[in-house]
Amino acid sequence: MSPYITLDVFEETGYVVLDPYDQSADPAEWLDIEYVDWKSSGDTRFAPLASAYGDLECDGFWNHTPPKTDKDGVWVPANVEKAPRLVERAKEPGANIGRCRVIELQPNSYADTIYNLHRDDNNRLNPEGTGWIVRGFFNLTDDPDSAMVLREDKDDPSTETRIPLPAGAQLIVDTQRLYHAVFHPGSQPRYNLITSWTSGPELGAYIEKYHGRSRVDSLPVDSSVIDAATEEVARRRAARAAALAARGKDPRFGDGTLAASEGMGQTEVLSEA
Repeated sequence: MSPYITLDVFEETGYVVLDPYDQSADPAEWLDIEYVDWKSSGDTRFAPLASAYGDLECDGFWNHTPPKTDKDGVWVPANVEKAPRLVERAKEPGANIGRCRVIELQPNSYADTIYNLHRDDNNRLNPEGTGWIVRGFFNLTDDPDSAMVLREDKDDPSTETRIPLPAGAQLIVDTQRLYHAVFHPGSQPRYNLITSWTSGPELGAYIEKYHGRSRVDSLPVDSSVIDAATEEVARRRAARAAALAARGKDPRFGDGTLAASEGMGQTEVLSEA
C-alpha cells in the first residue's frame, strides 16, 4: 500500500485521458507569454505560470531557499496577466498546484524521443500521508501526428503507449511511475500546458467529470521505425557512456533513473515532456 494518497484510476496504466477540449475557442495565449531557455527532453523552452516563489524561472522547488516539494506554486505575475485562460484551466480541478508552465518543443524524431525517455522526481520532499503528485498535459497546438510516448519499462517497446496529441488533447500522467517523452515529427513547435497536481478527491472528481479513460489506442508507428530507433538509441547511449567515462563521470547518471537532478543544471537533466 502506498504511503501517499493516490487515485485508483491510475493503478492499471499510470495515465488517464480526458475528454478533448475545444482549443479553437481560446486565444493563443502561449504566444504572448515570456519563455526562458530551459532544456528538457528535446529542444525546448518553458514559460512558467507558477514557480516555487513566483519568479520567472523553472528550477525544481527543492532547489530554493527554503526548499519545498512540488506543491503550493506561486503564480508568476507577468505571465499570468497575459494568459488568464491557461491559468483558469490549470485551476479548474481545484487540486493543489505546484509547477505550472507551457513547454515549447521543436520537432524531433522517434529515436530522439526514445533516447529522451525519463521519469520525473515529482515527489521529492513530499510528506508521507499527503497526496501523490501527478502531471496534467493539455496540448495547445494541433499536432495529430505527434504522441506522448509512455513506457513502463524504458527499454521494452512492448510496454509502450503512444497517446495522440491533436489540439485539445488532455491527459494526466503519473510521470514518476512512467517513462515518458513526446514524439513530435511536425514542422512547427508544439506547445503544451503542464501542471503538477496533488492527488486527492478534487482531482478524482475532475477526472470523473471529464470521463477519464485509463486505456486508449496508440498512434500507429511502423515497426521498422521502432527497430531503427532502438538501434540508434543503443548507439547514442554507448557513445554517451564512453564520453562520460572519459571525463571520469558515472555513465549511469541521468540515463534511466529518476530525473533526480531536475533543475540542478540544464546539461544533464531530463525534466519535462
